[in-house]
Amino acid sequence: MSEISYSKKNDRIECVRYKEWRKSYPPHTHTAHMTVGYIEEGRVCIVLNGEAKIYGAGERFQIPPNTLHEIKTVGDECYSMVVLCTALEADEIVAEDCARDYEGAVARLEKLQKSILENPENIYLIEQMAHDACISPFHMIREFKKAFGLTPHQFQMQCKVRKAQKLLEERPAAEVTFDAGFYDQSHMDRCFKKVVGLSPKEYKRAVKTDT
Repeated sequence: MSEISYSKKNDRIECVRYKEWRKSYPPHTHTAHMTVGYIEEGRVCIVLNGEAKIYGAGERFQIPPNTLHEIKTVGDECYSMVVLCTALEADEIVAEDCARDYEGAVARLEKLQKSILENPENIYLIEQMAHDACISPFHMIREFKKAFGLTPHQFQMQCKVRKAQKLLEERPAAEVTFDAGFYDQSHMDRCFKKVVGLSPKEYKRAVKTDT
């Protein structure tokens, strides 16, 4: 039977288990998290910064923080895998980012990224982002995507969904919508399912708390 479960080990580590899963996930990033996956059965295609690689049973993959990636099915095959997401300390993230060359974009825009990450529910227009980053809107969008893999708007929507995930661990889906920064329930449902692959209610049922 196809299923997915989320398990919090502590404040820094989350384990996601996919069993006979068939869903693909669009381009996204994991800010401040190192992701390590292990394929138990079947095959899955991981697209990392535009480069696709197929992993089979018994193989592992690793995705650094702030790295654009996709998860795609291979044909009609289902896959089973375990994914461990570990929150990194600030100095660890800097080390990861410095290992990749963003031609100065990270240094200029990391404050903007942090502002979006910490308060994704706030209304933050592109013009204001560009003003805060002391750069033109067009150049800011291009440089942000170059540095972090997503446009500022895409990143903000992803952060809204991540915040909704956290809130759903303790509150009903109906109470999360506005606090996570969505216009209404249908807006949250649509964005949430695009990123997570589940509706907010399905996700809440899939979350398991370790004691």
